[in-house]
Amino acid sequence: MPADSVTSASGGDRRHPVAARLVAVTCGLLLTGTAICWLLAQRPWGLSQLYFLVDFTDCAVYGTVAWLVLLRRGHPVAWLLAATGVGGGLSALSAQYVDLLAVRPGLPAPVLLTSARDWAWVPGMLSLIVVVPWLVREGRLPVPARVAVAAGTLVTAGIELFHLTWPGRPGRPSGAPLPIDVPGWAALVDTGDLLLFRAVPVLGLLAAAGLLRRWRTGPPAERVGLGWLAVGTVLLAVSFAPLGFPADWARQVPDWLAPTAMLASQAFFPAAVLAVVLRQRLWGIEIAVRRTLVWFLLTFLLVAVYVVGVSLLDGLLPSTPAVPGVLVTALVAVGMQPARARVQRGVDRLTHGEAVEPLGVVRGVGHRISASADPVDVLTGVAQSLTDLLRLGACTIEVDGPEPYAAHGASAGPVGAPLVLPLQRGGTEIGRLVAWARAGERLDGRTRTALVDLAPVVASAASLAATSRALASSRARLAEAREEERRKLRRDLHDGLGPALAGVALGLQAARNLLTVDPEAAGRLLDRLRDETDQRVEEVRDLARGLLPPVLGERGLAPALHELAQRYEGSGLAVRVAAAPLPLPEPVATAIYGIVSEAVRNVHRHAGAASCRVRVDRDDSGLTVRIEDDGRGVPPGTPAGIGMRSMRERAEGIGGACIVAPGEGGGTVVTVRLPLERLPAVVGQ
Repeated sequence: MPADSVTSASGGDRRHPVAARLVAVTCGLLLTGTAICWLLAQRPWGLSQLYFLVDFTDCAVYGTVAWLVLLRRGHPVAWLLAATGVGGGLSALSAQYVDLLAVRPGLPAPVLLTSARDWAWVPGMLSLIVVVPWLVREGRLPVPARVAVAAGTLVTAGIELFHLTWPGRPGRPSGAPLPIDVPGWAALVDTGDLLLFRAVPVLGLLAAAGLLRRWRTGPPAERVGLGWLAVGTVLLAVSFAPLGFPADWARQVPDWLAPTAMLASQAFFPAAVLAVVLRQRLWGIEIAVRRTLVWFLLTFLLVAVYVVGVSLLDGLLPSTPAVPGVLVTALVAVGMQPARARVQRGVDRLTHGEAVEPLGVVRGVGHRISASADPVDVLTGVAQSLTDLLRLGACTIEVDGPEPYAAHGASAGPVGAPLVLPLQRGGTEIGRLVAWARAGERLDGRTRTALVDLAPVVASAASLAATSRALASSRARLAEAREEERRKLRRDLHDGLGPALAGVALGLQAARNLLTVDPEAAGRLLDRLRDETDQRVEEVRDLARGLLPPVLGERGLAPALHELAQRYEGSGLAVRVAAAPLPLPEPVATAIYGIVSEAVRNVHRHAGAASCRVRVDRDDSGLTVRIEDDGRGVPPGTPAGIGMRSMRERAEGIGGACIVAPGEGGGTVVTVRLPLERLPAVVGQ
């Protein structure tokens, strides 16, 4: 797919690079302004600063993830992530600007900015819990998901409406940008807001359950990242639960628990959303994404560990406030390198699948090969394994040869541009490995490297499957040829020898009746019966010689071929044989005799030839047998009959090849080549 294409093959999903840049610039400006206000305000650390850190983190994390997704896909989730990033940044800026106003009251105080900390974060953050988990999928939403999305949208819209319009309490205005100052509205907001916040964790846990169900029952290619997404959804849902508690319940929960849980969720939720929305491929931005994810995960894991550690130790050691920070800093420093290594491995596996560890792919392919009961089906299993383990759009293994075929493996969704790798065995190309990325994506460097490294393994599997397939086909054709020979023998016996013997029996009965009446006629009849019997005996001998002439086993191939030529002397076909005595093993001699016999029989029956030449030669390359005739030849496009297939099968059975082609001056040439390594050492002496 061209890089400038604005529509992917997966259903018109348009990219929005301008919106992506706008989101990145907006979040960058909000983060910069927030940092400046925080430095100027110099506010002490407290609970409000923890919530500020959550909003600041949301702006950095989700703004970046939204930018990455919008560059490649205009997925609805991308817009909600953008709303989360921009809303979190605006809320963080609002909180720090209000703190700055306390220090410098002369600054302007626009209502939209000073009140944004109460309402700006609502649409994006709540949608992450109650809407986004249902939307992270391909295709049309099922009915339960649509109902859940509608319920989550209504809850989010209701909370946003309450925060924008809450008038405050008597004598204490709320500072909301759109206060509704009518009797009873403030009480309705207080009650309704509490009820809606109680619905948020319930809907979030339902969304997490839906993710887990898809993770357990969905196709393997669509499960990646859903576990992380479910964990992040649960953490976010649980972190918002205290906001819906009654006042006496809320006092039993530590103040720092909710913002700390929100921070901890950032170690799972953004990475999982990114991996799932991008369908486990990163369209050529894998380096930036890997580094971004590693930085995010390390940063927020360490921040969460630091905040939780300092909070706990500060409660245990209240008289020495410096000690908690020093101890936690030391622990973080010690665990930094191991944590980074683990996070890097996890991110690599998330973004690249098994391609991050080629040995893991080899193990998976080897397991699929060993698990296949039918060797012919090995390639299908290998192709599907490569598709699943490397998260490809599709994979095809094409095998050349007399009977070419292909094995396919595919995942859900269309495919993109292909990568074609030759499969070689013993220096000869036996086929191709064709791999496609998913629609709108490209194969990253690690996947290409893994495919190149696996090509020899796939070539071995292809060679094994091709050999097994050829063997099975050969067995079937041999069985068919043997059956045809049995039918021919049955016809000869039933239609020739059987009636002849029946006629002889009738003649003998007639001769017996004539013995007393006309002895001379009986004698003449017996003479004719003797001649008839002699002819039928010769036919039986011909049948026996056609199956396996005794001279072949007693004196070798050359005398057997000369005897074959003599049998055609009275038929109008002159068969000339040029074959020196060669010490051949019985299976080779039998196979070659059978091929020559079948070829000469075809010439006699179908070619209309006057002569046929049989030549057997041995040289440094092996054994060559040629049967040439001066007949009409085989018309192009004529399908191979039983006899032709039988000749090829006999040649393949001894490790050789049989080629039937038109002669230079007309007629047909049958050539059998047997390589030297297929002959015993005595032949080469």
